[in-house]
This record gives sequence, C-alpha cells and structure tokens, in this order.
Amino acid sequence: MPSKPHRSIRAARQRAELRGRIWINGPEGIFIGYGRVALLEKIIEHGSIAKAAKSMNMAYRHAWDLVDSMNRQARTPYVELATGGRGGGGARVTLAGKEAIALFWRFHADLQAFLKREEKKLRL
Repeated sequence: MPSKPHRSIRAARQRAELRGRIWINGPEGIFIGYGRVALLEKIIEHGSIAKAAKSMNMAYRHAWDLVDSMNRQARTPYVELATGGRGGGGARVTLAGKEAIALFWRFHADLQAFLKREEKKLRL
C-alpha cells in the first residue's frame, strides 16, 4: 500500500501551477510563437516594423529577421512592406497574417484550458 506523500510534497502540490507555451515549427525552425504573434500585433497597431520593435524594446534588425523568417515560411506573406518616400515606409499585416494570429490565440487558449484541467491533478 502506497504511503501518503510527505507534508512538504503535499504543500508544493497545492501551490503547483502548470505552464506552457506553443511554438509552431517550420522548415527553418520556429515559424510562429508568442513573441512573433506579439510582433505582428504591434505591426498592426503601429503600421511599421521599426515602431513595433521600438514599442517592444526589440532591436529593429531582430524584428526584421523575425518578419522575414515568417514571410519565407508562410504560404503567403504575413507582412507586406511599403517602400520609403516622402511619408516614409511602413508595414501591413496581411489577411494571412491576421488569420495566423487568430489561429495562434485559439491554440493558446486551448493549451491554457488543458493546463488548468491537468493542474487539478496536482491537488490530490
């Protein structure tokens, strides 16, 4: 007959929290994940990769590399770029990019619900 868990184990199990994140990998490695979705949302908000990166305290080059990686791995680009000029350049998240954002958040919500259900097993 199994013995009861030690008191400190029981206490830890009562405070335990399951956590998880989703990354969708593509042929080059990470295709889309939490940070890339946040970047896409900031591009929608600011209309620019540079402004989106700045709002996230991210280097422009890093943001550009993430956008370029997503665009290369996607069937259709997630971000379209406008060349500079008098009003400056800009960026626009495409319909495919917006659909990817929505799908990612559905996956994220499903994962969080799963983790909450499984977390209950830790409170035995």
